Amino acid sequence: MEEKASTISLTNVSASYDNGADVLTDVSFNITGGAIYFLTGASGAGKTTLLRLIYQLHKPRTGQIKLFGKITNDMSRDDITALRKKMAIVFQEYSLLSHLSVFDNVALPLRVRGMAENKIRALVPKVLDWVGLGKYANENPLALSGGQQQRVSVARAIIVQPSVLLADEPTGNLDDDNTSRLMDLFIQMNKMFGTTIILATHNRRLIETYKFPVIHVENHHVSFVTKSSGTTDTTQQKKLWKGPAPKNYFNELSKQFDDIGNL
Repeated sequence: MEEKASTISLTNVSASYDNGADVLTDVSFNITGGAIYFLTGASGAGKTTLLRLIYQLHKPRTGQIKLFGKITNDMSRDDITALRKKMAIVFQEYSLLSHLSVFDNVALPLRVRGMAENKIRALVPKVLDWVGLGKYANENPLALSGGQQQRVSVARAIIVQPSVLLADEPTGNLDDDNTSRLMDLFIQMNKMFGTTIILATHNRRLIETYKFPVIHVENHHVSFVTKSSGTTDTTQQKKLWKGPAPKNYFNELSKQFDDIGNL
């Protein structure tokens, strides 16, 4: 229960690059486990920096970051690596490896974790099929469109069933149908596994459709706007979002995870 009570905690955190002016200043907040948040703010406000701080890709200039109840400031590289195994991140620029196929990009985090190859061979095609890219498994990711590359990036992130999922503009290159399907996946991950999700977006319609609390970055500071209890308003969704009816895609996918785990 301790992990769930203090999944992400920042205390008086400031961050800058190359000793320049602060991108974020005196940021303090606590996120408990099992919630979905939108992360908003103008371009350059510090949204990506905040995600990088949480994922331990950037160190704070001042202040303390605590993840899963552990202070990270002075952690060793090995301890940070172990911590990241509980998290996954979807980068805005995709960060796919061009020397690997789509299949191997998605399989990479499983191989890093030491999963048996027969399980990887069973699981990766299931996840690629879910994101609609099964026939592209052997392609080079650079041969795909921007939206397709984004879906590969999402598949790579969700395949490890992380406790925390950070997503930087994951719907930016997706049409309405794929945006609805991706949001449904995130919601099902949250409901079934208690995944804490922080989703950065500029899409105001998305924010108004899915009534999740908002973390807003402005003038180097962070504020919270609680819009509802954190559940999807399906009536509002039908009015505002032109996408497929919600389906429990992740319920189907989770059964496949369980089946493959018994191989």
